[in-house]
Amino acid sequence: QVQLVESGGGLVQAGGSLRLSCAASGSIFSINAMGWYRQAPGKQRELVATITNGGRTNYAESVKGRFTISRDNAKNTVYLQMNSLKPEDTAVYYCNYNGWGGTSHTAYWGQGTQVTVSS
Repeated sequence: QVQLVESGGGLVQAGGSLRLSCAASGSIFSINAMGWYRQAPGKQRELVATITNGGRTNYAESVKGRFTISRDNAKNTVYLQMNSLKPEDTAVYYCNYNGWGGTSHTAYWGQGTQVTVSS
């Protein structure tokens, strides 16, 4: 089992910034990827950004140049720095963990944190 605890959501004006954090604990595989997805009302959950334990990153086109994902492997924590926020960034943001060990694969989701960007 892996537990994910998210923090950092809130209400911000357009153009502002927020930083999300997600701390993982439990049975964490050394080979893993963590990231953020988001789901706006009436829409499907979509990728925001991911980062592997080796530091390889992947971003949705809509957030490139505005969001930065990073991680502290010693703390098993991933961060999402969100700058130049837009109203269309409003969504529930979910932390995601994927781990691989031998033939095993595990995946977990956080409980979600609300990000609201006002115009």
